[in-house]
Amino acid sequence: MDSVKRRPYDASRRREQARLNREAIVAAARQRFLHDGYTATTIASIATDAGASSDTIYKSFGGKAGLLRAMCQDALAGAGPVPAELRSDAMQAAETDPAKMLRGLGTLTTEVAPRIAPLLLLLATAAESDAAVAQLRADLDADRLARMTQVAQTLAGKTELRAGVTVAQAAEIMWAYSSPELYGLLVGGRNWSPERYGEFVGEALVGALLDPAPATRLAR
Repeated sequence: MDSVKRRPYDASRRREQARLNREAIVAAARQRFLHDGYTATTIASIATDAGASSDTIYKSFGGKAGLLRAMCQDALAGAGPVPAELRSDAMQAAETDPAKMLRGLGTLTTEVAPRIAPLLLLLATAAESDAAVAQLRADLDADRLARMTQVAQTLAGKTELRAGVTVAQAAEIMWAYSSPELYGLLVGGRNWSPERYGEFVGEALVGALLDPAPATRLAR
């Protein structure tokens, strides 16, 4: 008697459901954290909002600090299927005009800053009472500085930096202009639109990092 042939197991539906569950949990956590604050928000309230169990959240994220980390990772990816960092890398590699490259970073800020800045400001407050959150904020700040160092190196490969500005200093300047505190002051405090803010960041970087008439190096 021939054995019954079984169809290959298709895990795609299960993976898709897991993805949707994760998105629902992260969205519910963002809503709760930003509305109620970090301390007042409970895993149980997030679970209820997301239609999930508290056990699932603990197993998937490890608790509130883990949820914040996941939220920040999603925010930094920006909108759309291609992560913002990859799009930024492609733009930097393709752009031969250093000023346009820096303005392009400002444009990308328009997309990413509204997603990540409120979370980083939340982290700064929550870090005062939660060591895990304090470490997460420190890690994200260090990652951002490392990222800005890469961008500064790319910029220095295209043109001479403004007189007296080293690559390390250029990275620190970009790190400062990409800080959530600046976003909070201008967008949150002065009601600037994200578009105005992104344009300001781009123009400020051009003024701070480039000579008035920089000589672009020819691509080798």
